[in-house]
Amino acid sequence: VQLVESGGGSVQAGGSLRLSCTRPGFTFNGYCMGWFRQAPGKAREGVAAISPADGNTYYTESVKGRFTISHDNVKNILYLQMNSLKPVDTGMYICAAGPRLRGYCDTYLPYTSWGQGTQVTVS
Repeated sequence: VQLVESGGGSVQAGGSLRLSCTRPGFTFNGYCMGWFRQAPGKAREGVAAISPADGNTYYTESVKGRFTISHDNVKNILYLQMNSLKPVDTGMYICAAGPRLRGYCDTYLPYTSWGQGTQVTVS
């Protein structure tokens, strides 16, 4: 069963979007959850990660202070709140889940389940 993202769209620079990711019947606790993005012609980039079990988060430097990753433990939904968007943030945003093998989560750990992505375009 795949992860399913939603919430992408087209916004002007400075605008905001909130992305959501869910997987029916799947509990995120005990896993690392991450958001990645891929722009045309570029490699996939890790954006943010969260450990739903303890709330610890990780952000790549370029989004610190602008993006917030969070998790609704009741609804089992992963979010990415994106504020002060810039054209360089344009890309396909993909959520992923992976085993929490260490005591923390970041975007460099092995992620084993991926969504199809939701497009974000900032102009």
